[in-house]
Amino acid sequence: MATLLIVDDDNNIRDTLDELLSGSHECHTADRAEQALAYLEVENYDVVLTDISMPGLSGREILKRIQEKHPATPVIVISGDSNAEVAAELLAMGAFAYLTKPFHLAVVEDTVVRAIARRQELRATPQEDRNNGESLAGEEADAPARAD
Repeated sequence: MATLLIVDDDNNIRDTLDELLSGSHECHTADRAEQALAYLEVENYDVVLTDISMPGLSGREILKRIQEKHPATPVIVISGDSNAEVAAELLAMGAFAYLTKPFHLAVVEDTVVRAIARRQELRATPQEDRNNGESLAGEEADAPARAD
C-alpha cells in the first residue's frame, strides 16, 4: 500500500482526493504548504499531490523542496490554471504530472498509479544508474584499475 500526501487549501478538493484514493492507499492530508513540509520531514511519501496556488508557500515551493530532499518522490501538481507555459515550467522543475481543475477522477487515479510505478522503478534502480553513471561520493568505481 502506497503512502500519499494530498496538499490543497480547498477542503472539497482535498476531501474528494482523500476519499477517492484512501480505499487503496494510505493518505495523509494537509491544508497548507507549511504543514505538508512538516509532514515531509517525518514521513517518506510514495507520491505527493499538491495544489499550486495556496496561501503562504505555494505548491511550486513544495515541488522545489521535494526535489531537493526527496528527488525520487513523484509530485503531481493540481492547478486551476490551464496555461501551457505554467505546466511546462512545473514539469521542467521535476513535477511528475500537471492536472488541471476540474479534473476527472479516473485521470487522477491513473496518474497516481503511474506515479507509484515510477517510484517503485526508482527504488529498484541502483543508485549509480539514477545519477547518470556517476558513483556516490566515497564509493569505489567498478572499473578495473589501470596499470601505467
